[in-house]
Amino acid sequence: MIQAKIIFDKDYRIGKVDKRLFSSFLEHLGRAIYTGIYQSGSPFSDTEGFRKDVLRLVQELQIPCVRYPGGNFVSGFRWEDSIGPVKDRPRRLDFAWNTVETNAFGLQEFERWAAKASVQTMMAINLGTRGIEEARALLEYCNHPAGTYYSDLRASHGARKPYGIKLWCLGNEMDGPWQIGHKDADAYGQLAEETGKLFKQYDPSLELVACGSSNPDMPTFGSWEATVLQRAYDHVDYLSLHQYYRNDGPDDPLFLSAGITMDRFIRSVVATCDYVKALKRSDKTINLSFDEWNVWFHSNSADAKIEPWSVAPPLLEDIYDAADALVVGSLLITLIKHADRVKIACLAQLVNVIAPIMAEPDGKAWRQTIFYPFLLASLHGRGISMQPVILSPAYGCSMYADVPYLDCAAVFHEEEEELTVFAINRSLKDQMEVLLDMRSFGPYVLAEHIYLDCSNLRATNSAKAENIHPERKQPAADGSLVLLPASWNVLRYKSVKR
Repeated sequence: MIQAKIIFDKDYRIGKVDKRLFSSFLEHLGRAIYTGIYQSGSPFSDTEGFRKDVLRLVQELQIPCVRYPGGNFVSGFRWEDSIGPVKDRPRRLDFAWNTVETNAFGLQEFERWAAKASVQTMMAINLGTRGIEEARALLEYCNHPAGTYYSDLRASHGARKPYGIKLWCLGNEMDGPWQIGHKDADAYGQLAEETGKLFKQYDPSLELVACGSSNPDMPTFGSWEATVLQRAYDHVDYLSLHQYYRNDGPDDPLFLSAGITMDRFIRSVVATCDYVKALKRSDKTINLSFDEWNVWFHSNSADAKIEPWSVAPPLLEDIYDAADALVVGSLLITLIKHADRVKIACLAQLVNVIAPIMAEPDGKAWRQTIFYPFLLASLHGRGISMQPVILSPAYGCSMYADVPYLDCAAVFHEEEEELTVFAINRSLKDQMEVLLDMRSFGPYVLAEHIYLDCSNLRATNSAKAENIHPERKQPAADGSLVLLPASWNVLRYKSVKR
């Protein structure tokens, strides 16, 4: 049995967890929208065409915010195509994913769906094929109360009250050569600066996200962030990060080290943001929006066979296994441990497309393996992120010499006097005995131990069977704690009232 130790102290605090750390993403891609959240005329849908079963699962996750409408899709998106009577909306070729977009679901429908799902909108702006003028018009349509062309147009479409969108992405992955309207760092930085300046002039309380690198393997990573921020620093609030994790081998020991890879990525971007802060002698701190992250690789071969220029084909429909659930749990731990700077994070995506929720076009909606670590983190991960001191044996893999078998994050709920610990045992064969030193917390006891047993790494869920789901373990009477091999755990400690 592996032995490890975690030390917590009430004074070792990282920062408050922003609830938007548990956000998600919906793009006009594959079946994310059509037969995902929306299927007009289906017996599974309500009178507006929204899938009721999917809506219930989204509400179960308690997601506070959803990024929309892309993604790569947004760089060719004409927002005017997605408003007004559906019968008058044009069909367009979507060159991001080589499909046809019908525009039967658009901005109006999304805002109505978001209200039902109790989520806020993180609106992405097309700064690929379009620019400041189109962004200004979209802002007026969405947020201005009345008395102008676009605000009155919105009212004529049935939304007299403005949408009041507060969070805006200034483009998407503009450093990527695959992006429609790709720009170099200086050109994008200038465009983000001028767009941000206009938006802040309209409403200084708007929160704006500038594009960072599409991933840390881009040849311009680091220099892109520095150049963009030197232009746009005073007019934006966040810099975006995107990264997906894969296990092609499969090389499970390497795959389970993904949290280390994410951690190094975050630290590098924080350092670059603070470098520009120093250059500008600024008191302002740029925080991070990790607005695309997930595991993505299972569907690659199937995607290559999709007929181009079809409508809502089954693209990127990864079926996740237990190893993926472990990695998603590990990545959530990493995000919580960076709560001081990562304020927004979007699991990409929400339904059907590399998603925790799957929905059959003429069948039920169901929970993938990765649904559960995200659910448990969303439910129990809001509070003050604490700084753990972790003492754990480690293993080596092809990328890292020392990967700790134990990784954890903790959130302190001060008013409830409760400390929730999220812990992963990366060992694939050994149980782990964990000693918790809680020091200044006083007498706390383990009130609940929830875990995901992922020892069968290739196990998956389906519409017919949930093989990976939360289980509960009775806390030991003597206070000892043992984690199963290949397990992700939620440990809820509560104060013992004297």
